[in-house]
Amino acid sequence: MKQNWIKKGLIFNPLISGLASKNAVGYAAVPFVLPISKSQGIYRVFFSARDGQNRSLPFFIDYDFNKREVLSESDQLLPLGELGTFDDSGIMLTSIIEKEGKIYLFYIGWNLGVTVPFRNSIGLAISEDGGNTFKKQFRGPIIDRNHIEPHFVASNCVVKCKEDYRMYYLSCIGWEKIEGKIMHRYHIKWATSKDLVNWERNNNIAIDFAYENEYAISVPRVLILNNKFKMWYSYRGGPYSEKYRIGYAESEDGMNWLRKDELVGLSISYNEWDSEMICYPCIFEHNGQLHMLYNGNDYGKTGIGLAILDQNN
Repeated sequence: MKQNWIKKGLIFNPLISGLASKNAVGYAAVPFVLPISKSQGIYRVFFSARDGQNRSLPFFIDYDFNKREVLSESDQLLPLGELGTFDDSGIMLTSIIEKEGKIYLFYIGWNLGVTVPFRNSIGLAISEDGGNTFKKQFRGPIIDRNHIEPHFVASNCVVKCKEDYRMYYLSCIGWEKIEGKIMHRYHIKWATSKDLVNWERNNNIAIDFAYENEYAISVPRVLILNNKFKMWYSYRGGPYSEKYRIGYAESEDGMNWLRKDELVGLSISYNEWDSEMICYPCIFEHNGQLHMLYNGNDYGKTGIGLAILDQNN
C-alpha cells in the first residue's frame, strides 16, 4: 500500500539555534530518537552538526512532539579522536539501542584521505545515565574495513532479533574516477552480534543497487512491525535523481529484502528547504502513528523536518 506521508515542516533549524555558541556553524544531519517520556511526547533527537572546518560534531535536542517545540539543546556529546585515530576528523551519530539499562550509541568516525576524499568506520559510545552523557568505549572502531570489505563502512541501524542483534550498515564497494571526480559506490549489508561489540560479517547484502548507475544507498532504518521487517533508507543515482530520495523495502526474515521504493509517498517541495533533496529518514511510532524525521537540501544543512503517515490512505 502506498505510504502517504504528510509533511509538517521543519522542527529544528540549526541556523537559528544555539549551536553557533557551541562550536557548530550549521547542519543537523542523520536524526534519530530516544524516548524520554512517550506519554508527554518528549523525545531526544540526536543529530550531527558541523564546525568551521566542516567536521561533523554530535549533539541532541529534547523535543516535545505534542507541542511541537524544542525544549533544550545539548553541548557537544563526544570529543573528536586523538590525532591519527579513526574519528579525528569528525563524528557523525548514526543509531542507538538500549541493553540492560545502558544505551549503546553507534557513530561514524571520519578520516580525511589523500587518494580518496575520506574513510569511514564505526565506533561505539555508551551511556549509563539515561542518554544524558556518553563515553567512548574504545580508541579504535568496532567495525572497520577488512579483507572482505576493503573500502569503508558507515551509517547503520541496530535492531534486536530473537537470538541476537542485527546491524544494517553502509558498505562501500569501491571508488572510481569519473570525469576527474572521485566517486564512491555503496549499498546496505547486515551483520550479527551477541554483545553489540563483536560483529560477525559475511558479506551479506540487504539492499542492493536497482540500476546500473545507482551508486549510493545509505542510512538504513529498520522497524519490525506485525512480524515483518520494514526498512527506509536514502538512495541516489539511477534514472530518477542525482539527489537523495527516500526508499523502502520489506523482508520476512530480515535477511532477504524486496525493494519497494515506489511506495514512499514523500517527495521534494517547491522552493522550500527540501526542494532538491529528501534523505536520512528516522521512523518511530508516537501516539499510534508513524512519524518520520528527515533531512532536506545539502545533506541536512537546512535542518530536520517532520512527516506523519496518513493512516487513512
